[in-house]
Amino acid sequence: MQEIRNVIKADIPSIKNILDTIELFPSEMLEDMMSNYFNNPETEDIWFTSIEDDEPIAFGFCAPEKLTDGTYNLYAIGIRADIQGKGIGKSMMAYIEQELKQKGHRILIVETSGTDDFEPTRKFYENLNFTKEAVIRDYWEEGDDKVIYWKKLN
Repeated sequence: MQEIRNVIKADIPSIKNILDTIELFPSEMLEDMMSNYFNNPETEDIWFTSIEDDEPIAFGFCAPEKLTDGTYNLYAIGIRADIQGKGIGKSMMAYIEQELKQKGHRILIVETSGTDDFEPTRKFYENLNFTKEAVIRDYWEEGDDKVIYWKKLN
């Protein structure tokens, strides 16, 4: 049975392994990225993971957008490559949306790439009722647009 919970330090090696299977960002960056989450008791960052057989199989990271009221950005969501397409990402998204709603937050945004390789990612968000809100041309690099999705949480 799938359990979704906040990340703990013991999850780091498994999350690095997930990253190594999906190439979302280099796994060597993970501990620096999580530093605020683990070391700042005032943090509003949220790192969460899906557990199966006591092992993380997916993770997500979102944080508040500075200078906004109740807007969060989902910066990363990753599912181990060999088990993608089984509804784990959908469960993870339902979890984080519910968590944010319960805390009184209003909006969740997601930014992704406009390249053909990211078409399945964009479809994923569209199937979860996210609205394609903006496209910033050539953002990541020449020919690679930033596509921003938006969802009202309440």
